[in-house]
Amino acid sequence: MADQELTGRTALLAATDQHPYVRHMLRPGEQPRGWRRDGAVAWLLPPGSGPAAGGAIGAAAPALDVFADLAAAGVVGPGQWLNLPRTSPERLAARLTVARHDDWDFLWTSTVGPRRPEEDRVVRLDETDHPALGALIDAAFPTSTSRPGDPGIVAWYGIRDGDRLVACGADRSRGDVGFLAGLTVAPDRRGRGLGAALTVGMTRALAARYDHVALGVYTHNEGAARLYRRLGFTGASARSAVRVA
Repeated sequence: MADQELTGRTALLAATDQHPYVRHMLRPGEQPRGWRRDGAVAWLLPPGSGPAAGGAIGAAAPALDVFADLAAAGVVGPGQWLNLPRTSPERLAARLTVARHDDWDFLWTSTVGPRRPEEDRVVRLDETDHPALGALIDAAFPTSTSRPGDPGIVAWYGIRDGDRLVACGADRSRGDVGFLAGLTVAPDRRGRGLGAALTVGMTRALAARYDHVALGVYTHNEGAARLYRRLGFTGASARSAVRVA
């Protein structure tokens, strides 16, 4: 089913030239199974890694072919998520039975830009802030999958206006790349630079531990994408997240 089988994180990183997305997805010490085929490198995560079954980078068509073969063999099953190179709905439907398909971009930077106004207001939060975090997310970003108590979140950061939490973001770093998630600002505080301040402040905090910091943005969120690129997140990988039916 492939030109070459790959075993373990080290082999997959070598096959993908240490790509930041692969460094993010594969944790040190993990032993994923991998395959190289016609310009694509695909992998399956070890059991128990979460809802994501695997992913790929490179050419979209052969990456999809690998996972279609795995699904046909019963290795990839219903409810599991795959993160593929950007693939059209028509091509996906021809090879997989899909329950959900979201297009997004993985963006990254290896530098931190100049300090932003309001950046000094960014603080690390703790468990006592969880109720305020929940209320802010419900009001400002109800579809967010980053929630207080999620074991995949390393830490929360936020900006307060007096006693009120008005902006927040999650450190969802894994692998050896820092990762920002769930960035949001209260609706009545938008347009004041808080989103930029939060992004740069969190990037600066994570850059103290990682040589690359990344985030994800849905393709329909054009305003956020423009902001992130303006703040230096100019590395990009076009992705399609797919849940198998």
